[in-house]
Amino acid sequence: MSPRALLAVIAIAIATPVPAHAWGQLGHRVVGELAEERISGKTRAEIALILGEESVAEASTWADEQRSNPAPFWQEEADPFHYVTVPAGKTYTEAGVPAGGDALGALTRFAAIVRNPEASREDRALALRFIIHIVGDLHQPLHAGNGTDRGGNDVKLRWFGQETNLHTVWDTRMIEGKGLSYSEFAVWLGRKIEPEETIAWWTADPAVWVAESTALRDRIYPATDDAIPSLGYAYQFEHLPSAELRLQQGGVRLAAYLDQLFAR
Repeated sequence: MSPRALLAVIAIAIATPVPAHAWGQLGHRVVGELAEERISGKTRAEIALILGEESVAEASTWADEQRSNPAPFWQEEADPFHYVTVPAGKTYTEAGVPAGGDALGALTRFAAIVRNPEASREDRALALRFIIHIVGDLHQPLHAGNGTDRGGNDVKLRWFGQETNLHTVWDTRMIEGKGLSYSEFAVWLGRKIEPEETIAWWTADPAVWVAESTALRDRIYPATDDAIPSLGYAYQFEHLPSAELRLQQGGVRLAAYLDQLFAR
């Protein structure tokens, strides 16, 4: 390939939009790493029977990586399993479950598969990987969407001068701006989790996680009348601590959920 052709390929790659997924790979892996440090020995062994040497952090991004899989399950069924919809002023229960399903319904479905001794290892692996992913998703506040803007994807803005949207800022831009690997970030955040916080956060009830995300969601929209707001250091200073808190809580809750899942 000539240098000119190579430059053209690079330019196209840079210009191609990247789809937004909750937390991005960094955030999901942080949640997975924090959880793996907190699960019981029995849970660790149960996971190994299904996933082999694959770590929880590695499994955490699999459901997003399969979005381009042409199989009917991924193209026709799985997309709603990444989020819930809770209109402003309503609870999840009041909103009801959409016809196509959602993340909470998927958790119940996949938990039953993991617990089913008659299910194939392949089906149990898919279910377990999706469970790991969903728990992370539900701690990203814009994955408890209000039903009007596709979880903030339609809220256009400039982030340090670059055009993007609110969902992407929360998925990746704020936390990847730290310049840390997922393992470094997990160590940093893990050290700051106090024993009292682990006890307080230790719940496997997804309704609790969704209520927290919904409450936070309603506080993170840009407070401006500008058609395309320009955000940067001030927004990051105000909201990055909340994003880091949700990663910490996601790790603790994933450990709680996995321990409950394999308790028998």
